[in-house]
Amino acid sequence: MSFTVVYDTNVPFPAPLRALLIRLAMTGIVRARWTDEILDEVFRNILARRPDLEMARLARTRRFMNAVIGDVVISGYEELIPALALPDSDDRPVLAAAIHWYVQAIITHNLRDLPAAAVEACGIEALDPDPFVLDTTRSPSGRGAPYAA
Repeated sequence: MSFTVVYDTNVPFPAPLRALLIRLAMTGIVRARWTDEILDEVFRNILARRPDLEMARLARTRRFMNAVIGDVVISGYEELIPALALPDSDDRPVLAAAIHWYVQAIITHNLRDLPAAAVEACGIEALDPDPFVLDTTRSPSGRGAPYAA
């Protein structure tokens, strides 16, 4: 069984990291998940930084992301959001989706707003993408020592 993760909004935002994480998911080393809400924010942020990009191009990228991995979009997690307490309430949907799908980790650059105590109480780790990628790609099983379930 693959290591299942939710990619937080700030992870698929830079295109090179997005491409790498999608390729990892395509290989089956990890099972990537996200929500429509996460992708909405990703593409709003991309458009804010790159107003020269056309919406049609961004929509095509979004369709590609969902299609190449398959069964990637988490839904039905919304009822969990009000019960969660995090420093930034905007991060509650990410944690709720992770809980709903029983993922092992949230991959995020935003470790401060997803503190270990709050996330680990739900049986989930919040991991920075850089060490996650390094550990995942160097392990023969695709699941490195600190992240092995």
